[in-house]
Amino acid sequence: MARVHTVPQILHFFLYFSFILCCFTGFVSANRELNEDNWREILEGEWMVEFYAPWCPACNALAPAWRDLSTRATRKALGVRTAAVDVTKSPGLSGRFVVTALPTIFHVIDGEFRQYKGPRDVESMLGYVEDQRWKQTDPVPAWKAPHSVQMTLVAEFFKLSQALRSVHNMLMETYGLPTWGSYLIFALATIFIGALLGLVLVCIIDLLYPPRRSDKVFVSQKELDKRARGDQDAKEKSDDDQELINDDIVDDDENANNSDAEKNSPSDSSEEEKEKETEGGGDTKAADPVDRPEVRKRRPRKAD
Repeated sequence: MARVHTVPQILHFFLYFSFILCCFTGFVSANRELNEDNWREILEGEWMVEFYAPWCPACNALAPAWRDLSTRATRKALGVRTAAVDVTKSPGLSGRFVVTALPTIFHVIDGEFRQYKGPRDVESMLGYVEDQRWKQTDPVPAWKAPHSVQMTLVAEFFKLSQALRSVHNMLMETYGLPTWGSYLIFALATIFIGALLGLVLVCIIDLLYPPRRSDKVFVSQKELDKRARGDQDAKEKSDDDQELINDDIVDDDENANNSDAEKNSPSDSSEEEKEKETEGGGDTKAADPVDRPEVRKRRPRKAD
């Protein structure tokens, strides 16, 4: 008889334990901890995502309300799930979502992101989802969406900065290097990596766009001598032509001066004297060679 009463009690205890386990499982799954590997789960369905840090006082103050939001949303079967991101463990996600203050809350539905900026009490956050007040908030633009290519690059830079910070702390704490020593190592590494990348880039450009090769023209020594003689003859001819031009200029200047002197001299002889001079022209010698200016002889031109 005692055994008959024991079986229902065990059955009731098993059902109660199963119910508690289901509720606890639903609660744990509702508070999903996101990281770099599983964050894309929020691209499907409706989510409320919190970004926090363990050292943040405001984040610690929000923690009870956030747990209450998860519990009440599960009880009401609103279909919304909650998740949290620890920025100290996943710095790439904080860069991907452009988190500038803590805590930061996002509402996500089918890959569409909206930042929640309302009150942080349970009723306000629950009404934001239940009454669909998120429709009054503008979504994050496409170029700033966390799953876009450019934000993926930003996330990689954030992860790189976190890795460099870890190396910096390791150099100072483990190896006892001073701060300036760690910075010096980073500076030398940056210069080396920059030079290496520049060399690789130049090689790639030369491979894709090789420089043009100039066509070489071979000239014999005989042709070179001929060209040299031609240049020398042309130079001598040019010098002779220049001397002839200078001689012509000098002759023209002398003739112009003589004509001006003849115009300015007074004529004292009369017409009779001119006739006598004409008649006696055979007896007396004309003084033309004396009076005339000397005629400058031109240099003979060389034959071409």
